[in-house]
Amino acid sequence: MKKIFIFLGVAAICGACCSQKGTISSANPTQGSSHQLLTKGKLYAAFFQQQAAEYDALCLQAFNIARLRLDEALAQSSDKPIAIVSDIDETFMNTSYYAVQCGKENKEYEKKSWEAWTAKGEATPLAGSLDFFRYAAEKGVHIFYVTNRSTAEHDGTAANLKRYGFPIQGDDHLIFRNAERSKENRRLEIAKRYNIVLLLGDNLADFDKDFDVPTTQGRFNAVTKNREAFGKRFIVLPNPSYGDWENAAFGGKPLPLEEREAIILKVLKDKPSM
Repeated sequence: MKKIFIFLGVAAICGACCSQKGTISSANPTQGSSHQLLTKGKLYAAFFQQQAAEYDALCLQAFNIARLRLDEALAQSSDKPIAIVSDIDETFMNTSYYAVQCGKENKEYEKKSWEAWTAKGEATPLAGSLDFFRYAAEKGVHIFYVTNRSTAEHDGTAANLKRYGFPIQGDDHLIFRNAERSKENRRLEIAKRYNIVLLLGDNLADFDKDFDVPTTQGRFNAVTKNREAFGKRFIVLPNPSYGDWENAAFGGKPLPLEEREAIILKVLKDKPSM
C-alpha cells in the first residue's frame, strides 16, 4: 500500500496575544503595549482558521485519513478492545473565538477568562470531525478524549460535546488534566485495557512521550524519529495559534512581550540557511 502523508503546512503569524492552556504568557500586562506582532498576531491566525477554506480542507484531509487508518486497524485481530485517543481543542473543536476575544481586548490567555469561556460551551466542531467520531462509535471503537483542560471545566466541556452529538461513552472516557501536564501516563493507563490504534492531536505532545521535550530542536528531532507514524498512527490537525512550539521557542520562561518579540524576530529567516 502506498504511504499516505498528511501535509498540514500552515502559514501563520507567531505571537502570544492569547496563549492557551499552559502556553507561556508575559508576566507583564499587555494593555496599551506597542508590540503588535505579539498582541495582534493571533488575530490573523484566527482569521485563517475561520475564513480559509483551506483550513477546512486540511481538517477533512486529516479525518479522511483517520477513517482509512481506523478501518485498517479494525480489519486486524486484537486481543484488547480497539480505542482511539484524541485531544479536544483545535483537534476536533474550534476555540479560535476565545483568541479573537483576547485579541480585540489586547489581552493574553488567562486561566480565569479561559475557564469562563469554556463554561459557556461555545467551541464548534472542525470540518469532518463529527462524522469521524460517530463512525468510530458505530464501529464499536472506544473513544477517549484526553485533554489538558482542568477538571473545573468538566461540565462545560461535556455539555459542549453533547450539544453537537459527539459520542461520550462514559465519564471515564473524558479525561482531564491531573497534576501532570504530560499526557503520557494517562495514555498508558488507557493502554492497559485497550489497544490504542490511533491518536489525534494538534500538539505533538498529544502523541508520545518523545515529544515532551523543552527545546525547538528536540521537538524537530522527535518528529524525525517518529516520521513513519504521521498519517498512520498519529493524525495531526493544524493549529497556527498556540502550542508547545511557543514554550520551546521562548525557553519555557514567562518572558515580557519585548523579549518574546525579540526572539521571534531573531529566529525568523528571510532566506534559507545554506
